Amino acid sequence: MKNPPLFPGTLLKRYKRFLADIKLDSGEFITAHCANSGSMLGCKEPGSRVYASKSDNPNRKLAYTWELVFANNTWVGINTNVPNKLVFETIQNSEIPELTGYVDFKREIKYGKNSRIDILLQSEQECCYVEVKNVTLARDNVAQFPDAVTARGKKHLDELVEMVKQGHRAVMFFLVQREDAERFEPAKDIDPLYAETLKFAFENGVEILVYQASVEPEEIKIVRKLDFDLK
Repeated sequence: MKNPPLFPGTLLKRYKRFLADIKLDSGEFITAHCANSGSMLGCKEPGSRVYASKSDNPNRKLAYTWELVFANNTWVGINTNVPNKLVFETIQNSEIPELTGYVDFKREIKYGKNSRIDILLQSEQECCYVEVKNVTLARDNVAQFPDAVTARGKKHLDELVEMVKQGHRAVMFFLVQREDAERFEPAKDIDPLYAETLKFAFENGVEILVYQASVEPEEIKIVRKLDFDLK
């Protein structure tokens, strides 16, 4: 997926979850929207190199959106709106072997108890519900999710388990938007309930897929599958 034109700069601070002060290389000081509700552990250090995009929508309160940060010698994609679009396009292009053979592709479809599934795949034989999560946290070369307690994430797992009970296929898809990780595991020390629920979901028929993206200022693309360990 090609990135829009990006503007390089230096992170001054991230605050109130959705705001980031950045000094662009042009010398301009901006406040950018941070499309990431997590703690961004390891990805919000002041002084980090960053990239931001700029919207041409005159009605936006903040013209800029923070897109990438350079952490642990790798670019990290922190915009949580990117994974859904990227995974959707990659599935449509038949580049995820486990998710081929479908003829109908939809995004953001209502299902379950007041939820929306990120991607719904359909064929004559089955429906496949795919929930996508953006992974920005890596410790000791291990990608981990979540980076903060997530009741919403647990709810999504519960919904996937219910879809399996109803006879459908359900997939939890973790997209690791950084290249310094060699495998994936849930961040049990950060949210033990989520880790427990993920293991329960897997044991009850929810499939887990972990793929890693190559993240560069010009392009973000899915490049390989990672192993996972639920311990």
